[in-house]
Amino acid sequence: MDRQELGAFLRSRRERLRPEDVGLPSGPRRRTPGLRREEVAVLAHISTEYYVRLEQGRAPRPSGEVLAGIAGALRLTDAESDHLHLLAGTAPSRTGLHRRDVRPSILALLERLPQTAAFVISATFEVLAWNDLAAALMEDFAPLAPEDRNLARRVFLGSAGADTTLYGVSDATEFRHHVVMELRSAVARYPSDPAVTGLVDELREGSPEFARLWERHDVQAASMLTKTFRHPVVGEVTVDCDALALTDRDQHLVLYSAPPGSRSAEALALLSVLGAEYVDASRPR
Repeated sequence: MDRQELGAFLRSRRERLRPEDVGLPSGPRRRTPGLRREEVAVLAHISTEYYVRLEQGRAPRPSGEVLAGIAGALRLTDAESDHLHLLAGTAPSRTGLHRRDVRPSILALLERLPQTAAFVISATFEVLAWNDLAAALMEDFAPLAPEDRNLARRVFLGSAGADTTLYGVSDATEFRHHVVMELRSAVARYPSDPAVTGLVDELREGSPEFARLWERHDVQAASMLTKTFRHPVVGEVTVDCDALALTDRDQHLVLYSAPPGSRSAEALALLSVLGAEYVDASRPR
């Protein structure tokens, strides 16, 4: 049970709610945003003293029933409720290291996806494997050190001399939010993995934006269905985005494709012919 993180998460969820959101009268002007602690306690059917102790990090581990009551009182989403249980230690938690080895069958699949840029990322957003089209669309990851293949590090800090525009994508802001939320969940799953906790510490120290988003304690990101790359050779390429969970290794297979016959599909086809070496040589220095 991570008492301090649990308390901070509860406070952040309480402060975002208005009384009218939960069917309570707004009453006189409030000095602080959100619901009062006693209001949450009443809605969750627990004592105010116990809820206050939870937020202060002084309470014993709550039961599943208490957590369910709090989740309902705070109008938590499914993802937020799962995160609440992880922090309270009432859900299975991975205590080892996150996996970076990719299944051979997935490696073979990457090369059997025509006209689709495909790559695999770890729980910390490190690009672990990729096909030729992904390298041509984004960059050739092969000569990069593992830490420079990390998309979280790149989008917040830049890496290998690159800026933080993340290949000119149209949704860099949304992606930053997504990264923060996913890393918060990863820390809850791998609290003893120094690669996970160290990355978060590095980003909090090196990026004021990451630190600000981290303090919001959000754990559910909006789905990114499409994005547009501003490519230095073929111009704008708009792709459909699909991320398939590889649950046995806590990884994701990310697929970028375009509707057949579209200009973006033609651009991907051209990139597949040109290859990553030509594209890399054509990038501005």
